[in-house]
Amino acid sequence: MTKLGKLYGLGMGPGDPELLTLKAHYILTTVPVIAYPTSENGQSLARAIAADFIRSEQIEIPISLPFNVQKSSQPYYDKAAKKIAQYLEFGQDVAVLCEGEPMLYGSFMYIFQRLSAQFPTEVVPGISSIMASAAMLNVPMTYRNDVLSIIPATLDELKLRDRLVVADAVVIIKLGRHFTKIRNILDELGLLHRALYIERATQTDQRIVSITEVEPTEVPYWSLILIPSKFNY
Repeated sequence: MTKLGKLYGLGMGPGDPELLTLKAHYILTTVPVIAYPTSENGQSLARAIAADFIRSEQIEIPISLPFNVQKSSQPYYDKAAKKIAQYLEFGQDVAVLCEGEPMLYGSFMYIFQRLSAQFPTEVVPGISSIMASAAMLNVPMTYRNDVLSIIPATLDELKLRDRLVVADAVVIIKLGRHFTKIRNILDELGLLHRALYIERATQTDQRIVSITEVEPTEVPYWSLILIPSKFNY
């Protein structure tokens, strides 16, 4: 009986290849098969981060995912999981590349849910865009007993307000087309002056700009707003 291959979930970090961990680099450069999410036009941040380390003889499995909110991504993950499973069943290890941290809003979670019960699996943590953004903005997020809240901008306005009102420190992710809604709520709650905006943290086209100068129609998915805690001794 053929020994099953091992499934790896590799945290690729937020964009700078030098932030890849030594362990992730070792696995990435030694496995026979790699898989990674791509947009419908074929672009992949995860692969771009790993580009200089990928060997020509490695088999690549692009996982095409829709960025249209009207489409469910689950059938795409079903299809990808079946393809990955074929290699694992024949004893070949597969590394799934995931931007940031695999277990924090990471695309790998959906492959993990489908395959980890059937195949030996290992997750290698990565630096999340949240932590990287704080470093790039040069600001501590929390002090002492402060609570950090991570809030998706996709929530409805009522839920956003409820969470923002009680938060010590906040990171608002998945901005994109939701930026105007978020900016208006922050202004209403008196939080706009504390809000820091960053796009594509650690990437070559990283951009930090005052939140009041952001053009809403140009806000990318890879952006976030950080509201650090007030400094209290």
